[in-house]
Amino acid sequence: MGGRLAPGWRFALLLFFPLTFLLLFYAWPLARILALSFARLDGGTRSLAAALLSARTLRVLGFTFGQAALSTLLTLALGMPGAYVFSHYEFRGKELFRALTGVPFVMPTLVVAAAFNALLGPRGWLNLGLMTLLRLDAPPIHFLNTLGAILAAHVFYNTTIVLRMVGDFWGRLNPRLAAAARTLGASRRETLRRVTLPLLSPAVLAASLLVFLFDFTSFGVVLVLGGPQFATLEVEIYYQTTALFNLPLAAALSLVQLLTTLGLTASYTRLAARLSRPLEGQPPRRRLPSLRSWRARLWGGLTLGVIALWLLLPLGALAARSVVRLERDRGQFGQVQRGLTLDFYRALNENPRRSLFYAPPAAAIAVSLGYAAATVALSLALGLPVSWVLANRPQAPLARLLDPLLMLPLGTSAVTLGLGFVVAFSAPPLDWRASPLLIPLAHTLVAFPFVVRSLTPALHSIRPRLRQAAAVLGASPRQVVMHIDLPLVGRALLVAAVFAFTISLGEFGATSLLSRPEYPTLPVAIYRFLSRPGGMNYGQALALSTILMLLTAAGMLFIERLRIAEVSEF
Repeated sequence: MGGRLAPGWRFALLLFFPLTFLLLFYAWPLARILALSFARLDGGTRSLAAALLSARTLRVLGFTFGQAALSTLLTLALGMPGAYVFSHYEFRGKELFRALTGVPFVMPTLVVAAAFNALLGPRGWLNLGLMTLLRLDAPPIHFLNTLGAILAAHVFYNTTIVLRMVGDFWGRLNPRLAAAARTLGASRRETLRRVTLPLLSPAVLAASLLVFLFDFTSFGVVLVLGGPQFATLEVEIYYQTTALFNLPLAAALSLVQLLTTLGLTASYTRLAARLSRPLEGQPPRRRLPSLRSWRARLWGGLTLGVIALWLLLPLGALAARSVVRLERDRGQFGQVQRGLTLDFYRALNENPRRSLFYAPPAAAIAVSLGYAAATVALSLALGLPVSWVLANRPQAPLARLLDPLLMLPLGTSAVTLGLGFVVAFSAPPLDWRASPLLIPLAHTLVAFPFVVRSLTPALHSIRPRLRQAAAVLGASPRQVVMHIDLPLVGRALLVAAVFAFTISLGEFGATSLLSRPEYPTLPVAIYRFLSRPGGMNYGQALALSTILMLLTAAGMLFIERLRIAEVSEF
């Protein structure tokens, strides 16, 4: 007895390093940049209120909330039918299709922009086809720099959230409840409205909050695809910081964004906790029927076809464009010569200017893989003890507070975090500005919540009797963890590791501010090529984007094969 720690002290020790990490690499940089900004704010609260109530700020706030709400509604409209098909039917290629729908979620913004540009841009496949077919000398579809481009990209990113969260929960509902309502004379519409939707509402609300959160904090999509006429809070923070050097207003906007994010994450974690509880009257896992009837095949085919076109066609256009060289046929308007080529991929190892400081794009792949490996190690080391506490002491006051706090880095401006790192770690005693560790530390802030979300339900599913039996047989708490908990959550650990790996590969916001020129990551290298004129630069950007897309797709497919069926929390 004397050698064992009390349960409260064990939990405190487990949370010491994760909380220290959040305090040092999230709270401290954020506090430093806010303190630096407000120190230069003349007039105090009155000046702050005037800045937040200005016409431009109110317009930005209105557009941020409006586009996030509209994007969420469109995402639900596309995702709900797909969630029904995934939860009620079995079909060939379901696992592969499900994995591929998760690829857009971890795609970096620049890859998504390149994908939509390859499909719908002025030189995209659709415009080129229409120009050739109709003999036009100008692209008929104007997609870029429109609100439609922003909404399309948001739906592209977040449809998988609805498919997974709502689909998983829908599949756990007892079908006998709907059958009983139909037996009592209710129509299909009445059964859906009075039975299914009320039971499904926690999952729909949780998915909607998460989608809204990601759309609310959208940066790259609005900046790259929306153009200068559209500005969300995130884009305005970036503009005020980098273009106008107005740190006081940027800090005020960051504070508004942070408070809104905290409210959204607190609501989400409450709903997510309800989703992870066992449902009353839940039947044992049943074998799903196949799409046999013509109505089921028609409905399933149309639903999956629309989702595939929306989510996979841009990525397919990107991959195809990376191996095709386009040249306009002189003398014939709208005519374009196409030829297959691997020149864009071969050029990735070349240094055309023979610069000593040039980092070939192939080196960016190695740099990204190294940062991703470090992110995995840090995320698992920090996420596993937090997940264990959340799974075993979910009602503890500290656990209730920690759960929403973990989501805050996802809703914080990447520009603010990046600048916070620069300000906080550029002077003694924490002069780490030149350290390559800052980038995996920033990536860990983003990947850490996803690791916890993957591990907590798996740890929560372990039956207490197994731990009790091991304790009765003389196992210490450490032996119970090593020989009971860890073997049972091995698959969840692999899922969390791959999730952290793919997120690190695609992170661009903070990396663009912290990376050194000689050590670019894949997204940074893609951005460099996209910002330079010339067909070869654009082709190399597409080639790197395709490589990154294939790495992400492989990771998501691996996650899907190891996915734990009972885990419904995203």
